Amino acid sequence: MNKWKRMVAHVRTHRQLFLLLAIGGLYSLSIALSNTFVNVYVWKKVNSFQALGVYNLAIVTWQPLAFIVAGQIAKKIDRVIVLRMGVTFLAFFFLVVLFSGDRAMNHLFLLGGLLGIGYGFYWLAFNVLTFEITEPNTRDLFNGLLGAMTSVAGMIGPPLSGWVIASSEKFTGYMVIFLASLCLFIAAVICSFFLQRRRSAGQFALRSVYDERKKNKNWRMITNAHFFQGFREGTFVFIVSIFLFMATGTEKSLGVFGFVNAVVSFMTYSFASKWMKRQWRLRAILFGGVLLYASVFLIIFDLSYVKLIIYGALIAIGYPILLVPYLSLTFDVIGQSNHAKEWRIEYIVMRELFLNGGRATSVLLFLLAITLFDAKEAIPSLMLIVGAGHFIIYFFVRRIRLSM
Repeated sequence: MNKWKRMVAHVRTHRQLFLLLAIGGLYSLSIALSNTFVNVYVWKKVNSFQALGVYNLAIVTWQPLAFIVAGQIAKKIDRVIVLRMGVTFLAFFFLVVLFSGDRAMNHLFLLGGLLGIGYGFYWLAFNVLTFEITEPNTRDLFNGLLGAMTSVAGMIGPPLSGWVIASSEKFTGYMVIFLASLCLFIAAVICSFFLQRRRSAGQFALRSVYDERKKNKNWRMITNAHFFQGFREGTFVFIVSIFLFMATGTEKSLGVFGFVNAVVSFMTYSFASKWMKRQWRLRAILFGGVLLYASVFLIIFDLSYVKLIIYGALIAIGYPILLVPYLSLTFDVIGQSNHAKEWRIEYIVMRELFLNGGRATSVLLFLLAITLFDAKEAIPSLMLIVGAGHFIIYFFVRRIRLSM
């Protein structure tokens, strides 16, 4: 009985943290159901690497613009309102896909823009709330739990989506999955009404936060690291799913890939959140970065489904080992930066501008490569270049010095 009372008291004390985790979990499940399959849906409709590149370029160019606007709104009004706006834009994206059908494929840049705006508003609010709700001694735990929830969502979402889509006629399965994602986003909006309102004050000092890079070495290093994090993500976020579909010709293969990736990721996140120590952060980031880059070599020569599954397992080890300490380190750097309390929103926005700058650079290089050269030859070479992004992170974060 005493144990039960302590558990209830713990939940009440950290109610806001658990609500934020619930919202993150609903978001993760919605994305797990549909995100991988949206790119395949676009690919099947247009069958063009250029069109796919334009769609993803729209996401990563609208997203930083959305971050700036969301930051201004969060500064003047409320972070929770921004979170709801982000989820609403994401829900609207699926409404457009559901009701416009093939007509949406004629406006891929605008369609990707809807997703980019939704991501920008959602992640600005979610990251600011994470910074405000968690403390240095709870951030590794929070990031580990969120990662584990994302992994569980990955165990459920892709296999279920792959089975539904492959078992349905034409594009009916896609519509069912997109509708399910829409419902989950609506549930996330409802949960957000239980979050405590969080207002801010003062001017939106984005330029001042950028200028901090000249004075604050830690801030300069972590923003540089985020550019190279995005440098890999920009292309890899969509090209691997297309490789899987091209290698097998069925959406079920994406489901199997997602399940294997999620199971291994869940185990790794569980380990990282429980055993990761502050003094191990740099070594973990280096190990994760090396593993992520090494995994690229599996899928650029003699591509096969088995190699892609092994790749999925390897990155499921590499990402948690790198991201759990890396995200915590990022928030610690912001927490120890100049005017962190007054400028916390601007710091989050600037971090995302560098992250999406890396993503946009990656996608632009992808579009340039397939325009100038044969896609089958250019894409593997490009993946070797942009795939080094997470490995490069270490050479910036190792120069960070935090006060304990």
